[in-house]
Amino acid sequence: MKRSKSNRWRAGCVAALALGPVQADEFTQQDLERWNQEFMEVVREGDRLFHGGFPSKNTVSCDQCHPNASNTHPETYPKFQKQLGEVVPLWRMINWCIQNPLQSEPLAADDARMTALQAYIHWERRGVKLEPGKH
Repeated sequence: MKRSKSNRWRAGCVAALALGPVQADEFTQQDLERWNQEFMEVVREGDRLFHGGFPSKNTVSCDQCHPNASNTHPETYPKFQKQLGEVVPLWRMINWCIQNPLQSEPLAADDARMTALQAYIHWERRGVKLEPGKH
């Protein structure tokens, strides 16, 4: 007899519950402090890149269009981006800016500089409600 996806899902949940409670990773205050310090180092690198530290072929920097990451709205991604003609994540729009206004080479999604730029942009917009797809 063929089982539906819904029935397989339910069976998996029942099996997981039978194993007992799942324990989340435990971490100390020292862990939290270290992780926050490492995150803030990446944010600082993103700040540096955003404010003229990215190698632009024409001396344009991100902050010339977006002072303090204003009007970047990372909380609205992924969304349809007119310049690209499709729904994209934030890193794709950052690359559009790198390639067009900055006239430089795009970054891989997993490039440490891309991570730093996104960390800085998100940090500047902290506390803003997530609204994927909003314009």
